[in-house]
Amino acid sequence: MQLIGWAVFFLITPAVILFLTYKYDMLAKLGAIVIAYGIGLLIGNINVFPGNIGVLQEIMTTFTVPVALPLMFFTLNLSHWKKLARSSVISLFSAVIAVSIGTVVTFLIFHRFIGPESWKVAGMLVGVYTGGTPNLAAIGTALKIDSLLYVAVHGSDVIVSAFVLLLLVGVFPRLFRHILPPFNSTEEEDGNYHTLTPYFTGYSKRELLDMLKALGLAIVVFAVGGSFTLFLPENAALPAAILTITTIGVLLSFIPTVRSWKNSFQLGYYLILVFSLAVSSMADVTELVVSTPVVILYVAVLLFLVSLIHLILSAIFRIDVDTHIITSTAFIFSPPFVPVVAAALKNREIVVSGIFIGVIGWVIGNYLGVMLAYALKGLV
Repeated sequence: MQLIGWAVFFLITPAVILFLTYKYDMLAKLGAIVIAYGIGLLIGNINVFPGNIGVLQEIMTTFTVPVALPLMFFTLNLSHWKKLARSSVISLFSAVIAVSIGTVVTFLIFHRFIGPESWKVAGMLVGVYTGGTPNLAAIGTALKIDSLLYVAVHGSDVIVSAFVLLLLVGVFPRLFRHILPPFNSTEEEDGNYHTLTPYFTGYSKRELLDMLKALGLAIVVFAVGGSFTLFLPENAALPAAILTITTIGVLLSFIPTVRSWKNSFQLGYYLILVFSLAVSSMADVTELVVSTPVVILYVAVLLFLVSLIHLILSAIFRIDVDTHIITSTAFIFSPPFVPVVAAALKNREIVVSGIFIGVIGWVIGNYLGVMLAYALKGLV
């Protein structure tokens, strides 16, 4: 009975967090995922769990991400990628190159301090800086990274990225205008980006039915990807499963009916919150305090290198300052942050390109992260 009660806690708490972050701006600025991590760390370190809680935590962390991924991919409209301007495409590929080079360099510097799972950390950081938290969670799950190290990496990303966001909004626009050319206005439409909000859009009969259909299809996709565990060794099965789930989820997004289902993205985001709450509840705060400083330094150096390389490439290819900044935003923070930074830049025209750059990075992040992680594994 205790496990049932804790299962309800893990499922209800993220819904409450979403409601509160929707209702209160201060909590929204803090972020639902950060709040979930904080609650998980607190609950996991005050000795309230029963002895067999590990079984439930394992179930929560194993099954939520593979089901969340297709749910979040179903809503994408990748057929619009062809509308990206030349500068946006160049900036996109420059960002991919910057993340890849920066990750390899920081891995070579820090892997001896991180330990035998440093190659997994590198893969996760590629994922989070091409697509955001869903990719971080997906790659961490695929590579079966230690839960304590996972929380240290994500916590460090939150700390460093918060500082970078302030720079993107307040300092970089003025600084980079001395290096990059100005934005050339074309007065494009804003586009529709509301589907990427984490908050549920309604609970009508149709919306509830759409969620059930999306969840059912996501479970089928998960089952197909999970079938790899039946005939592949564990170290190969999980990466193959995650990449298969990503691929099928993206392919299904090209079906208009699937793409039109309401609240699919929101349901996937909710499951990411469940994962975040469960995985953080597994971490020992004492060990986390010891391991986090070096990881924070790792992430800080990585983001510095990525930002520097991306800026150099943008200067070489003469990418305008607003496109450069919105690409950095889409990659480092994920598509939902694009409208926020676009508003700070007072440029509504870059929202559409920023969203699609982020979505494309989101899609390729799992592939790039897993491939680069295994490429670096031999160097540990």
